[in-house]
Amino acid sequence: MKDPDCLFCKIIDCEIPSEKVYEDKTTYVFKDINPQAKVHDIIVPREHYANVAELAQKDPKQLAHMVEVAQQIANEEFHGAYRLVFNTGKDAGQTVFHVHGHILTGEVLDE
Repeated sequence: MKDPDCLFCKIIDCEIPSEKVYEDKTTYVFKDINPQAKVHDIIVPREHYANVAELAQKDPKQLAHMVEVAQQIANEEFHGAYRLVFNTGKDAGQTVFHVHGHILTGEVLDE
């Protein structure tokens, strides 16, 4: 299900441009417009879920697939090492309420 007012749903549907990194039938990955690492990609499911907890409850296979895709990107970009961050809730810094992971890789990251 899509949310017609959701920024990431609009990106997935190409209503808003993005720099695509990867896509398949369930998952879309694009470059973050404000990168925090040499490689900073956003990974989202094509279906709309508010946060990672909702995704884990309703479609754990999709969450596992997103982790596999993040690993694939890290393998291609930086010998497999990466950080995958999900902000869940406004107080944790989530600003778009369509579950998304930040894939950070491409360089040695600070702790």
